[in-house]
Amino acid sequence: MRLTEQTAVPVGALPVAALKDHLRLGSGFADDSLQDGLIEGYLRAAMAAIEGRIGKALISRRFLLELSDWRDGAAQALPVAPVGAIISVTLVDAAGGETVVPPDRYRLAADTHRPRLLAVGVQLPLVPDDGRAEVVFDAGFGADWGGVPPDLQQAVLLLAAEFHENRHDPGDGTGGMPAAVLALTERWRTVRVLGGGA
Repeated sequence: MRLTEQTAVPVGALPVAALKDHLRLGSGFADDSLQDGLIEGYLRAAMAAIEGRIGKALISRRFLLELSDWRDGAAQALPVAPVGAIISVTLVDAAGGETVVPPDRYRLAADTHRPRLLAVGVQLPLVPDDGRAEVVFDAGFGADWGGVPPDLQQAVLLLAAEFHENRHDPGDGTGGMPAAVLALTERWRTVRVLGGGA
């Protein structure tokens, strides 16, 4: 399995102003935007860390999932939530030939924690020998910062602020997220049982 992010979060969707307010950076000066690149980097790093912890995309973007075979012939779990739409399912044979699966052969089982691609009928189309299945889908809470749940917004701001405040600190080697960030993200974590199976 390989998951690839096909589109990135646009700069305009990042809460740069909100983090500046959170950090109480001065405003109204000619060089107000001087630190915007740095702030953007902290926000992207904080979002990536939180998304990795909870298995969810905060701001919507497109993903490509490549599989050598379906985990279950009737359903395939998608590794990122919440999924808004399945864009396409394509079967690729060993020679690179592509067959687009008609949308009436599958459907999305939307779920906040465990979205799945479901077969319409008995099973999903067979993946060619030595080939792969490619599933393109959109995932995320919303197209901009306003769609992100408030507790996750706060977690991102706290973690980005932590990165900003400790930017010159070589660290003590313990790593880890601040307790407040862990508390805010805990309810969003996906508890995996049976190795991610049924």
